[in-house]
Amino acid sequence: MSRLALAIALMVPFGLTGCAKTLEAPTDAGVCWHLVSLPGGKVKFNRLADHQPTLENCAAQLEIMRRNFQSLGAGQDSVTGAYQGQFLFIQPEGVFTAQTYSGHHYNLMVRTGDGRLAVPGAMPQAPQ
Repeated sequence: MSRLALAIALMVPFGLTGCAKTLEAPTDAGVCWHLVSLPGGKVKFNRLADHQPTLENCAAQLEIMRRNFQSLGAGQDSVTGAYQGQFLFIQPEGVFTAQTYSGHHYNLMVRTGDGRLAVPGAMPQAPQ
């Protein structure tokens, strides 16, 4: 295989991914959004709560919504939302955040022994 053919073969996959549209979180100040997956691979952001001062407050609103859905019999364990350009992923293990929908998820909040959410390190550690 010639060097030119090899170079083209290596560039094609990267060139195709550069054209793909990425999902962006809404950037409205203080607005907490719930992300809904629609048929056909489309998504929609539904306004969940206004006047939320922090990312943690938005996570709490999403957690309340998740628990309300579960009390109605929904089998959904995770909820995805957005706050000021960041994605929030509410999962059984805790709350994770990311700059992009498919990007690396960072731990924002963890679950305590009784299932509540807390900022990592906020709970006192048991003496060893």
